[in-house]
Amino acid sequence: MSEPVQRAQQPAHQSPQQPVQRLKANSVGLVGVVFMAVATAAPITAMTGNLPIAVGFGNGTGAPAGYLFATLVLTVFSVGYVAMAKRITAAGAFYGYISHGLGRIAGMASGMLAVLAYIVFEASIVGVFSYFAQTTVHDQLGWDVPWIGYAAAMLAVTAVLAFFDINLTAKALGVMLIAEIAVLFAVATAVLIHGGGPDGIPVEPINPKNAFTGTSAGLGLFFAFWSWVGFESTAMYGEESRDPKRVIPRATLISVVGVGLFYIYVSWMTIAGNGLSGSVKVSSGSTPLDLFFDPAHSFIGAWAVDAFQWLLITGSFACGMAFHQCASRYLYAIGREGFLHPALGRTHHKHGSPYVASFVQSVIAVVLVGAFWVTGQDPYIHLYTLLAILGTMSILIVQTLCSFAVIGYFRRNHPEDRHWFRTLVAPLLGGIGMIAVVVLLVVNMDTAAGTAADSLFFKAIPWVVGLVFFGGLALGLYVRSRHPHRYEVIGRIVLEDAAEREDRPAPAPSV
Repeated sequence: MSEPVQRAQQPAHQSPQQPVQRLKANSVGLVGVVFMAVATAAPITAMTGNLPIAVGFGNGTGAPAGYLFATLVLTVFSVGYVAMAKRITAAGAFYGYISHGLGRIAGMASGMLAVLAYIVFEASIVGVFSYFAQTTVHDQLGWDVPWIGYAAAMLAVTAVLAFFDINLTAKALGVMLIAEIAVLFAVATAVLIHGGGPDGIPVEPINPKNAFTGTSAGLGLFFAFWSWVGFESTAMYGEESRDPKRVIPRATLISVVGVGLFYIYVSWMTIAGNGLSGSVKVSSGSTPLDLFFDPAHSFIGAWAVDAFQWLLITGSFACGMAFHQCASRYLYAIGREGFLHPALGRTHHKHGSPYVASFVQSVIAVVLVGAFWVTGQDPYIHLYTLLAILGTMSILIVQTLCSFAVIGYFRRNHPEDRHWFRTLVAPLLGGIGMIAVVVLLVVNMDTAAGTAADSLFFKAIPWVVGLVFFGGLALGLYVRSRHPHRYEVIGRIVLEDAAEREDRPAPAPSV
């Protein structure tokens, strides 16, 4: 049963206490949080969607070294991120962290940008899911079903699962995630056991200097970083996890390092299976997925290719469902503080889920997907690619601000936790690294968008991001001037009881 309606402990100068409805505590453990985070990164979608572009048009056969570089940068970023997670437990994650570290106005702007990112990510993944489903069902079963039919089915199933306890979603994601990781690992390991392809097992792909070579090293590195989008979602489940002060930091580091090592291994063996020159030729050709299908067929068998195609469907579905949960929790976090609409802050009396925010997110996703369908856009070229670029640009900016928020927060609070590396050098280096990634995205946006770069929506992406961010700043300034009692609550509802949750009944969230 979910926690009853609680009241936030508010400062004395604030207006009368407002009710705060809680997400269901103790719903998910370490493994469940890791599953949720890794599912948003979507290993099989990230590998099949990003690696061929990196190999064919980016840093070439140095793509695995690019994943190595990204792993190092994101691990450094995570050091500061988990330091914040140990102190602040809130469904808003970035929204709450930046509000505490850089101030409420920056927090509001970042919160709006994070909401935008996760909202469009779900619709984006619906696009790639529909593309995989349509092509696989046609190729293997001979059925011709319009892509919008698959999109509608995914949106409906996701909405139903999100209505219930998050533990149900975590279990479903776990099954799909294990399956997609298993097939990628099986193909990579088969290549390793057989000694590779035409060039054996070359070491050039993992030589760190080769991350910065090739046709466009910047493009390759950007797609490497893009493959991790969603790992930071671990912090969103703090209020629903068991012992979040330990679970969330561990889950974050496990997600970053584990996914990184997996990407390096799979990309390295995939290139080895095709050969150095063969990998570049296949990746830059008309059937880039053969970069994975050819080794699967050669080293395992035709059945592995069939299984691979079906797991592309389940893997993208898991990714979309995880992003739906992220978006719902951001809408919930802002709603319970009285912004947008307070109804968004309601939780289900039995399941403890943010069911109103979840319903709103489903409606938005339906509208976005429907708009692309009505205008005759392609589910992969336009819906997936364009919304993914919009969401990625938004979330990378928020991650950058979060790094500097860690420095600001620990400079003013908890002197006992200050550390020259964890709370200063690591977040500083992480922030600089994130700035570099944002620059990589801006410089390589046209190439990343492919044929969709000619669309009006693509040209509007930077303007949309700027409008939402500066709109959030304006909203924060307006609230500070006209509604000071509401301003005090921005990003301030946290659960200070979280560390002791298993030992005693949970008191109210505090501001």
